[in-house]
Amino acid sequence: MTDATVEFAKMNGLGNKILVVDMRGRSDRVTPEAAIALAADPLTNFDQIMAIHDPKLSGTDAYIDIVNCDGTRAQACGNGTRCVVQALSAETGRKAFTFQTLAGVLNAEEHQDGTISVDMGKPVFQWDKIPLSEEFYDTSRIELQIGPIDNPVLHSPSVMSMGNPHAIFWVDRDPMSFELERFGPLLENHPMFPERANITLAQVISPTEMVTRTWERGAGLTLACGSAACSAGVSGARTGRTERKVDIIVSSSPGRGKLSIEWRDDDHVIMTGPAEWEWSGRLDPTSGNFERDQEPEVQAK
Repeated sequence: MTDATVEFAKMNGLGNKILVVDMRGRSDRVTPEAAIALAADPLTNFDQIMAIHDPKLSGTDAYIDIVNCDGTRAQACGNGTRCVVQALSAETGRKAFTFQTLAGVLNAEEHQDGTISVDMGKPVFQWDKIPLSEEFYDTSRIELQIGPIDNPVLHSPSVMSMGNPHAIFWVDRDPMSFELERFGPLLENHPMFPERANITLAQVISPTEMVTRTWERGAGLTLACGSAACSAGVSGARTGRTERKVDIIVSSSPGRGKLSIEWRDDDHVIMTGPAEWEWSGRLDPTSGNFERDQEPEVQAK
């Protein structure tokens, strides 16, 4: 590979596939063409790229450019932010970081047990700021459905923005039993959402626990989505289904753990969960060409 390449790490947050790309010291960006090429390769297939750039804002540690697998830009990615924290913590030994994203400034911290908390900021409920194409006074339940009028498959979602638009559809059975791969594209691109939307199915198990599954805007079906978990947790409390602190079990990512979502009294949403390093390499941010680092050989005893 040439000097034009940069270091990257293949990581995941609860199965949410992330590439953390080190773009510090450079003025260019990961191109949509590179993102599409990387997403097409089974080795580097991802949901989001978290490109770490030099800080643009005083008091922040980095600017994070977030790229979906279709080459579009995303405003927020909670699971990806945890991966960035783990990567930078391993590099610097620091535990607390402040990042600038399109969604605003995020504070994050790694704990002794290895879990990472991200302050995802304040939820937005106003219809024109989510945004929606129609005015709704109460966005905790809007008129939108999939299926027959007299027997819809999904209906009456709670909608909000957590840095990006979200629609939470409440279901009474396992979210994996719904054909989200069929409904997701229709709902993501519904005229109600002029900037498209993340679509989540949420099943409430108890006042402190729910199960979710998400079709992510620009990425499709994902094993996990941090901002969607935050939106589900907030919407659960907002509609009286849950308490303000809830554990989110991601049905499409079994065995990987859970996310803890707390909607604090100061209106900030705190997401806590794990991040996992898989392997590292170098890539060309223009073309998407990459090579994997040589894994150290295990010495026989």
